[in-house]
Amino acid sequence: MARSAFELSVQPTILTVPGLGGSGPSHWQTLWERNRPDTARIELGMWDRPHRNSWVTKIDQAVSAARAPVILVAHSLGCAAVAWWASLSPQPYGWPVAGALLVAPADVDRVDVASELATFAPVPKQPLPFPSIVVASTDDPWVTIERAHSLAVEWGSHFVDYGPHGHINAASGLGYWPEGLDLLSRVLEASAGPHGEARSPGDARAILAQPRATHHEVRI
Repeated sequence: MARSAFELSVQPTILTVPGLGGSGPSHWQTLWERNRPDTARIELGMWDRPHRNSWVTKIDQAVSAARAPVILVAHSLGCAAVAWWASLSPQPYGWPVAGALLVAPADVDRVDVASELATFAPVPKQPLPFPSIVVASTDDPWVTIERAHSLAVEWGSHFVDYGPHGHINAASGLGYWPEGLDLLSRVLEASAGPHGEARSPGDARAILAQPRATHHEVRI
């Protein structure tokens, strides 16, 4: 569906997609929600016993209810939920979801996956219909750095190796996580041009792949 000049000029709505158990008061997602008027949480429900179909439905309802464009900011199991929503959504590239920041994606396909994550397997492998960044840690207990990179390749996402920061959550001691906000800003830049015009997939990928000195980044 074509976008009007008015729609392209609207500031994006940022929706967070937490993982298993939700994000507590010290999690960077919660802190962003409290301090950014453009940011709100998708209340997925069933936080401790999640079910894929229920979460995907909640994401779809939240995207439909929000003023587009939408930027999704997912953590852990929330990344798999976003991938499932995208695989089931008929949206054209970049609309209504215009981009995503996918942090510490949980590996739902591992042999010893927790039962709470099993309904999200197998994770979709097709490219996401919006520009995205996958951020992963080298010592994350929920996913190896190699697996996180392979997910980024399958999803067509730019990949950021964030070094040893655990599950990139509250326990990682990131606080407000200003470096994450820098990555979010890059997703926002890739989602639309300076006058709100839609970027092509190629232009979006080029912006996402711009090197930053603070991380080891892999261009894919």
